[in-house]
Amino acid sequence: MNIKLIVIGKLKEEYLRNACGEYIKRLSRYCNFELFELDEFRLSDNPSQKEICSALEKEAEMIKKYAKGYIIPMCIEGKQLSSTELSEKICSVGINGQSTITFIIGSSFGLSETIKSMADLKLSMSKMTFPHQLARVMLLEQIYRAFSISEGSKYHK
Repeated sequence: MNIKLIVIGKLKEEYLRNACGEYIKRLSRYCNFELFELDEFRLSDNPSQKEICSALEKEAEMIKKYAKGYIIPMCIEGKQLSSTELSEKICSVGINGQSTITFIIGSSFGLSETIKSMADLKLSMSKMTFPHQLARVMLLEQIYRAFSISEGSKYHK
């Protein structure tokens, strides 16, 4: 299985980079993992909706270059799955012949409708709001947990 994670923006905090690095290292046991960090488009201090939409579309053009296979953008309006349900989804994608799953995390303004329309599954982590940079760590942990569940390891309790 190939897992791709496309993210807009770079992690600023070392502890977050370290946490992501740890989960990426753990994932190497289960899949071929690729991370694509794409630059976030700079906006003015008080951007208009038009400026935001324009930036999201420019980011979408970059994202489309790397988005392959079964596409899962992280969206506030997406479906919420338990860890077990995510594990089952990843397994079923593989069983149905897809060898690549691409997860996408947009900028703090989200993702363009262009990217959302490409989705095979729109996924939401929670109804709660989390720091944007923490979302990457949380998603990596959940992908790792999903593989651990399917393996039957003791990591998931």
